[in-house]
Formats: sequence, structure tokens, C-alpha cells
Amino acid sequence: MKATVSQTYPRLFLYSEENYRGRRIVWRGNVGIRNLEARYDDIESLRFFSTNSDATLVLFARENFRGRFRVFRGTTNIADLDDIIRGNDPESLIISSSRLTLEQIRRIRRTGVLPEGYRSV
Repeated sequence: MKATVSQTYPRLFLYSEENYRGRRIVWRGNVGIRNLEARYDDIESLRFFSTNSDATLVLFARENFRGRFRVFRGTTNIADLDDIIRGNDPESLIISSSRLTLEQIRRIRRTGVLPEGYRSV
């Protein structure tokens, strides 16, 4: 089976240390990670890559896509995730191959339900 663009991009690289060092975990496609700490212990930096400038990365201050959030569009590199969301570290996140609107993100935050076609881990 040939990979489609949505399966290949976006790509998210999570690193266990600041400045893109340490253990690396890679995610592809439309994904929501509900609890970063439980799944990976500690994530200190990330790289988000997509060929689409509307691709969306959303970092949430609490587990299960709750709390304050911060939105990034297109390719994004964050060398140090400490205090990235108004003094909080990210506890959950979503990556999307297309643009997620603020309305969609607020609905996800309110319900905890990802749009159709997203994997939840």
C-alpha cells in the first residue's frame, strides 16, 4: 500500500533532551497524544515538519487536550519546551496535516474528542 500525504506528513519528532538531543520518537499523520508524561516520561524539545504551511501543532497545558493551549502552523522547531504555554509544560498535543481552526481546537478541548481520521494515543 502506498503512503498518502496524510500518512507521511506531518511528522513530529519528540526528544527527551533540550536542543533536539537524547532519545527520539517520531509520529506521522493526524495524531493526538493524550498524556505525554505517562507515555514518554519527559519530552524536552520537538521538531514539527510538514510540506503544508497550514499544518497544525497544538500543545495543551493539561492531559486529554485540556487547559490552555498554544497553536503553531507549518514547520516548527522548539528547542526547549519548558514553560511554553504561559508558564506550563505541554501535557498533551495534536498534530494535523491541515489547518485546525480555533473553534475546532476549543471543541476538542471541551469534549476530548478528536475529529474523524485522527489517531488517539
